[in-house]
Amino acid sequence: MSRNKKAKWTWGMAALLSALLIVSGCGSKSGGSIVEGKINVITTFYPIYEFTKEIGGEEVNVVNLLPTGVEPHDWTPKSQDMVNASKAQLFLYNGAGFEGWVPSFLKGLNKDSEVKAVEVSQGIQLIDAEGDDGHNHGASDEAGHEHSHEAAGEAAEEELDHSHDEAAAEEHAAGSGTAEGTSHHTDPHTWVSPKSALIMAENIKNSLVDADPEHKAQYEQRYEALKDKLAKLDQDFTEQLSGLPKKDIVVSHQAFGYLCRDYGLTQHAIMGLSPDAEPRAQDIVNLTKTVNEKGLRYVFFEELVSDKLAKTLANEAGVETLVLNPVEGLTKEQAENGENYFTIMEKNLQNLKKALQ
Repeated sequence: MSRNKKAKWTWGMAALLSALLIVSGCGSKSGGSIVEGKINVITTFYPIYEFTKEIGGEEVNVVNLLPTGVEPHDWTPKSQDMVNASKAQLFLYNGAGFEGWVPSFLKGLNKDSEVKAVEVSQGIQLIDAEGDDGHNHGASDEAGHEHSHEAAGEAAEEELDHSHDEAAAEEHAAGSGTAEGTSHHTDPHTWVSPKSALIMAENIKNSLVDADPEHKAQYEQRYEALKDKLAKLDQDFTEQLSGLPKKDIVVSHQAFGYLCRDYGLTQHAIMGLSPDAEPRAQDIVNLTKTVNEKGLRYVFFEELVSDKLAKTLANEAGVETLVLNPVEGLTKEQAENGENYFTIMEKNLQNLKKALQ
């Protein structure tokens, strides 16, 4: 190779490598990146991210793995997420089976990583629930996730006419409305109740203090402020729901067990613990009967999953739909509007009050 050609090749490779580094850098920043000189904390999804940001303040750099607008049941981490976690001091995850990918993820971290993994649901009295939890499945694309709901809704609608005559003969005693049989799993949706969120916030605070005792006073002070807000939210739910005449709600998927347990409600779910579960038409028939018997006026749906099935049930029962948000993540619009755990939970409270009148 001539000297001129060699020089051109060298400069060309340098330019290519620079471009790749720029692209790589931009890609890593989309989900957050490691910051030198701070306590770096990786969180698995939105509520843990928000609580950690509030308690950690300026001393902590928080990187949330779950992208905005993505429903967590279908999500699994990417290679860059593993790189970031290997460099962090803390890895905070909900546990209780919510992130089925965590054990493999932690085993795949760099051998020299000193990151400490903390299950922030520790100390919460967990609930057993029936049906497939859906949290140990691999990732699927968003289009496929949406399609599964649309297909399930359409199938349910097509079968409804054939199922009415079979309803009396095949009526289920349980009101869960799922087609998953009687297999039991732990309900992982702890954070949906402010009472459980209080325990999670304390666990997050303790993990930050352990990782960075030098700033204990700052973490304690910010935790107390967050604790006061969660305690006020808990009080609002307790006082405002206690005197309402109705106590039953029909929801898209079985994500409100802790909320219902702590505030005296009963949930009837179209799907199981996972929003990917596909109910039978018979389940829609049974839930329609529940709606009519209980005198319910609304079926709740979620913003990060298709509302097809909720609308199918609402149309069948002659009622309306309302949002009940399990706060698993923010939509892009919510993020742009500055929504957070507290604003969403306040909307949940108002919609519950409306439905339970």
